[in-house]
Amino acid sequence: MDQDKLEIIGSTEYVEIAGIKHIPAKIDTGADSSSLWASQIDVDKEGTLSFVLFDKSSPFYTGETIKRQKDEYEVKIVRSGHGDERIRYRTELMLGVNGHLIHTMFTLANRSRNNFPVLIGRRTLKNKFLVDVSKMSVVKESNPSTPKLNRELEKDPYAFHQKYGKTM
Repeated sequence: MDQDKLEIIGSTEYVEIAGIKHIPAKIDTGADSSSLWASQIDVDKEGTLSFVLFDKSSPFYTGETIKRQKDEYEVKIVRSGHGDERIRYRTELMLGVNGHLIHTMFTLANRSRNNFPVLIGRRTLKNKFLVDVSKMSVVKESNPSTPKLNRELEKDPYAFHQKYGKTM
């Protein structure tokens, strides 16, 4: 694939999934696969996987249940940056990025604690996009506690480490 012909995207983009538009996504070239916030994940006795995108706390939640038959999903072992391994269901959904529709395999996970409800990994990006990390379509506010913590660190690094070191 000629890299000159690939569209350049930023490290964050707004995407569309299952008709839901303007979802903030992190473009992560360090991640192999893509991940999507899902809730109410269940498999019935016939082997049908059902899930809902996002959950009630999300502005993108529609409550619509998506179903996949046995041959339309699989499982994958996913390793976190901390080395923890988790089993995740994985299924294909259409992803819209900058007007491009892409068949994308997503692992389903509770991403309610993540900054972005969608993570787009290398397999989705390969031969489709180049990522310019200096560009960001979505600008997330930093955690309001961070400046306070840095002031506390600056005041007394030893006391700070005694208080927070075990949680780092």
